[in-house]
Amino acid sequence: MDVFRQLKRFYWVERRYLLSSIICLMFATALGLVYPNLLRYLIDDVIKPKDFDKVPMLALAVVGVVSLKGFMQFLHGFFGGRLGNRVTFRLRNACYEKLQTLSFQYYDKAKTGDLMSRLTADLEAIRQFIGFGFAQLLNVGLMILFGGAMMLSIDWKLTLITLVTIPFLAFTAIRFEKRIHPAFREMRQAMSNLTTAVQENITGVRTVKSFAREPYEVDKFAKRNEQFQANQIGASSIWAKFFPSMELLANLSVVILLVAGGTLVIRGSLTLGELVAFFSMIWYIIGPMWGIGFHINNYTQSKASGERVMELLNTHIHVQSIENAVEFDKEMVRGHVRFNNVTFNYPDNAPAVSNITIDAAPGKVVGLLGATGSGKSTIIQLLMRAYNVKTGSVTLDGVDVQNLDVQSLRSQIAPVFQETFLFSASIKTNIAYGERDVTDEQIIRAAKLAKAHDFIMELPEGYETIVGERGMGLSGGQKQRIAIARALIRNPRILILDDATSAVDMETEHEIQAGFKELMAGRTTFIIAHRISSLRHADEIIVLDKGHIVQRGTHNELIAQHGPYRETYNIQYADRPLANLDSSQPERKRSVVQ
Repeated sequence: MDVFRQLKRFYWVERRYLLSSIICLMFATALGLVYPNLLRYLIDDVIKPKDFDKVPMLALAVVGVVSLKGFMQFLHGFFGGRLGNRVTFRLRNACYEKLQTLSFQYYDKAKTGDLMSRLTADLEAIRQFIGFGFAQLLNVGLMILFGGAMMLSIDWKLTLITLVTIPFLAFTAIRFEKRIHPAFREMRQAMSNLTTAVQENITGVRTVKSFAREPYEVDKFAKRNEQFQANQIGASSIWAKFFPSMELLANLSVVILLVAGGTLVIRGSLTLGELVAFFSMIWYIIGPMWGIGFHINNYTQSKASGERVMELLNTHIHVQSIENAVEFDKEMVRGHVRFNNVTFNYPDNAPAVSNITIDAAPGKVVGLLGATGSGKSTIIQLLMRAYNVKTGSVTLDGVDVQNLDVQSLRSQIAPVFQETFLFSASIKTNIAYGERDVTDEQIIRAAKLAKAHDFIMELPEGYETIVGERGMGLSGGQKQRIAIARALIRNPRILILDDATSAVDMETEHEIQAGFKELMAGRTTFIIAHRISSLRHADEIIVLDKGHIVQRGTHNELIAQHGPYRETYNIQYADRPLANLDSSQPERKRSVVQ
């Protein structure tokens, strides 16, 4: 029950519903014991003495008991339903809030399908058990306790003889639980893998169809589906192995009762009414014991689900604000960024960046150039404190970012990533995503600066046009321009452009950069790019190779040196002699992207 002790904070606040559900079920259970006594009364005091005048009153008593028991069961279901729904409501919110606070390091390995499974199927299993299963499992004990006490009051010797198989039945049920729980845990994992396969296929359906890989995807899904089927069959095999044994032990008690009880009736030591009452009460006990496998089934499923949910809720948050973290007033931030001998490596990997030192004064434009995997994006991630640096420090206006409130730090930064993500909402909502209160005029101005206004106005509903999931329905360049507008509207102190114009043509890139010049004034800007045309006007260009800074300087300084920057330039501008290039003119001709 350790899992449910950990979940206590979610259901104990609703204990009024839990206790009400249990009390109503206890009343319903106790009223069930009235039936055997009414049968005994009917046989011994009505039928045998032929005192049929008591039948109407007896019938009314039965109706009253049935009605009251039905009402108690209704209340049990009502309170149990409320309990289950409120607990899962709290759990779902807690899980979603946890997902929002988890750091980038967690999402580097997390699978979307697995997380979706935890927030849906696993929470549903927990709801069923907390709402109804726990009370039903408790009710098994109550029925055995109440029924055993009443049987002992009639004939204690017959009770002990009859219930001799119950310990064996309980032992078998416990063994069943130990075997079935790992099977259900594997089944939950198999379901997560299945969900992940479906999610990835739907998300990447265009890639699948473009490469004609439908048969491969069908085969991959079939294998995971087969694994899920194998887990289900394994669980069914365990079920099939144990349930006949439990049924045999349960029916053996009935056989013992009929033999021993019938003998006592023949000898006159037990009345016929008492034997009938005994027979009813033995089923009152055996029924729950027989069905304990069903309750154990629910318990083990919810236990496996609870483990997966608590694993998520207990996940360590690698990046979070320290106590009494510094919060910046946005109007007071200057945007002075310094990297002081920063070294960082991702878990189980070699250092991604080593001994990085950068001094970006307020309003300075820093360009980062290098091959894939050279550490450009890592530097930006460390600035945003997506990860914590291993050695050295990153400071903003002289304050170490690890001493800053994470939300306060990131509110000063507006990033435009190479991989553009848009939400399934209107274009207007996507542009205004980073700010709470913005006017339509601000949205349009940002869109114009990003050169997105014209194509937006050509859409059927303009800014109210709903984009498809992940921006489906828009070209790569259109999505990128909307992302740029989303960054511009934040009016940030620090602007990050991570290959922000990679999906647009050279003409549009030049126009967007003209808009950037207006925005960059007075703001610290980091530009990651593969095109020299995107960063040639930077105040400082830093060339990276395998996590180390190999060159730094202005465009003209680096062009004059032999090194990676000049080699990249020669590749991209092979059709233009270096001597004839006027570096003050914007690049608008065709270039070869490295």
